Amino acid sequence: MSTPKLRDYARQFDRWLMERALPLWWERGADHSAGGFHELMALDGKPVTDAKRRARVQSRQSYTYAIAHQMGWNGDWRSAAQHGIDYLIHHFRMDDGQFCTLVSSRGEKLDPSCLLYDQAFALLAMAAVVKVLPERSDLRAAAHALFERLQAVRAHRQGGFAESAKCAFLSNPHMHLLEALLAWRDVEPGTVWDTCADRIVELCRSKFIDSREGFLREYFEEDWAPAAGEPGHVVEPGHQFEWAWLLARWGKLRNDPEAVQTARRLFAHGLRGVDAKRDAAVHAMRDDFTVTQPTARLWAQTERVKAALILAGPREAAMLAEAEKGAACLWRYLQTGVPGLWRDRFEPDGSFAEEPAPASSFYHIILCVVSLNEATKAP
Repeated sequence: MSTPKLRDYARQFDRWLMERALPLWWERGADHSAGGFHELMALDGKPVTDAKRRARVQSRQSYTYAIAHQMGWNGDWRSAAQHGIDYLIHHFRMDDGQFCTLVSSRGEKLDPSCLLYDQAFALLAMAAVVKVLPERSDLRAAAHALFERLQAVRAHRQGGFAESAKCAFLSNPHMHLLEALLAWRDVEPGTVWDTCADRIVELCRSKFIDSREGFLREYFEEDWAPAAGEPGHVVEPGHQFEWAWLLARWGKLRNDPEAVQTARRLFAHGLRGVDAKRDAAVHAMRDDFTVTQPTARLWAQTERVKAALILAGPREAAMLAEAEKGAACLWRYLQTGVPGLWRDRFEPDGSFAEEPAPASSFYHIILCVVSLNEATKAP
């Protein structure tokens, strides 16, 4: 299920990850004095120490290092995997067990909002850490308590969950919650995680995805109709790819070929957002597929590769070619003066924005490398 070119890319990305990125972001990207991970690293390899810290970054970095251990990284994965999640619990957890969204660089709570998006990543990180460190029974208990709380205060009568106390209704947080549920399914098979995952998939198929055209929307009203005004017309190519990857995973687990076909349709719509000149997925379009935000973010390119690989059959040359093109594009983002960093924004004029590397991208990158490794090692 690969090509010689994909095998070369797998080796190339894996070497960069193991030898450059993982050591750099643990040695310099972690705050070894006050705890937690920095949000940003300047392109000279120095962390931006005064940046505010988001809950999702602490979760994502712990998740990344737990996955790194499973990939065979021989660095101090045990400390790194616990570094972010312990900081999250100490500085972000509210009295009801949910996690607020933002703290200062000193760990002071700045925004008490508890977004579904951040709860999803907390659950994902806890699943990954418990899988590699089963003795962390405290994280297992915290995850169950958080999940119960979400169902008690966020569950919506028409399915799904509200994003916040202000009751925004979004597809994206459900995508990451589905990802977390599938991660917990690996740790605790046949439990409540499966039931909620099935319900999110049904909500996606019945409400998030346009019934006529087959693309996925981002913003909704309380009854899960498309949101009024411009928000209801937003389509993100990267999320077409990311949902495709998740629905294909779920479809294979559930032996549901229609879910895989739905994933294929989403992938095709994602390709409509790939700019031919840069061969990169843009950030956003309208639902008539006119581009509204032409900057191409790094994360969307990783999702293009992951989705193409999971959907590619053994002799499916077109899908494998898409994976090759996505990998070639992604590699351009990793060309930095300090190896192990990355660019985030590929501009329409072909330049990359000169700005610090965001730690939040690492989670996307490592999962892309996992996908490349798995695809190229499969018989």
